[in-house]
Amino acid sequence: KDILHPVDFSGFQEKSKRLETLSICLDHILGITDGKQRFCDTVLKITKANALCGTTDEVKDLEDDVVFLQALKALLIKGPGPKPPGEGVDYQLQQLLSESLVAEGVTDVFKVAGLKNPDISIMSDAFLEEVSKIPQKNLAVELLQRLIKDELKSKFKTNIVKQKRFSEMLSASLNKYSNRAIEAAQVIEELIRMAKKFREDLERGIALGLTSSEQSFYDALADNPSAQKLMKEEVLVKMARELAELLRRDATIDWQYKENVQAKLRLKIKTLLKRYKYPPDEQVIAVETVLQQAETLGEELVAAK
Repeated sequence: KDILHPVDFSGFQEKSKRLETLSICLDHILGITDGKQRFCDTVLKITKANALCGTTDEVKDLEDDVVFLQALKALLIKGPGPKPPGEGVDYQLQQLLSESLVAEGVTDVFKVAGLKNPDISIMSDAFLEEVSKIPQKNLAVELLQRLIKDELKSKFKTNIVKQKRFSEMLSASLNKYSNRAIEAAQVIEELIRMAKKFREDLERGIALGLTSSEQSFYDALADNPSAQKLMKEEVLVKMARELAELLRRDATIDWQYKENVQAKLRLKIKTLLKRYKYPPDEQVIAVETVLQQAETLGEELVAAK
């Protein structure tokens, strides 16, 4: 209660006010320095204590509060808490957690914030605009960073260049926010710009007609500013396709553990770069990045034969 002060969370007793109360409490917790960690650690202690003496009369009077606090913790860490038996408010909150919140992953907190059935896979301008209007700004920051992290894992899970680029951008924004160097409203603007850039990068890969593995090699080549400046896009696209085909053809099972196979691949990649007159100042780095990318793709390359 000290952590949540001065928020009045008694409204959770009324079914019609539960989601609103959850969203206000989440926003408050996320606005406190180390609030998420402190709150979750405290609820863990409550849960352990409740397991020891939950059947006593004194604790039974606090049962509804305990379940509500566990519901908040579950939303913060995206995982279900213990589910004590009962048919009252506690039982209804359990159902809220297990059926409409926790089971749906990233959409749980979006629904608490009042966004119904959000199409987060597209990250449309309309959806991002809706997020920007959420009155609980700390909660909006949490939503956006979860969205970007989840989409990054899903859409660019084998693209080391995009993973690194967006992870660094996200960390930079969140660090400024954590240090209170910028307000929540400012970090929301940064995260929305990042989400749009994320979407544009996805759409660009589709427009170029590249498969996901070819897109990964394209990004590995284009990560060099000199290459972007001196080489035409269509040339980089052609190189990416050839690299994907070369590695599909010559990468054997467990190639990343065989030095002789790695040496041959390194030589072939270097030869391909020279043939296309890839900027020599970055050829060594490009070769290693391509090999790292191929290793990340792993079985996907071998299975594509």
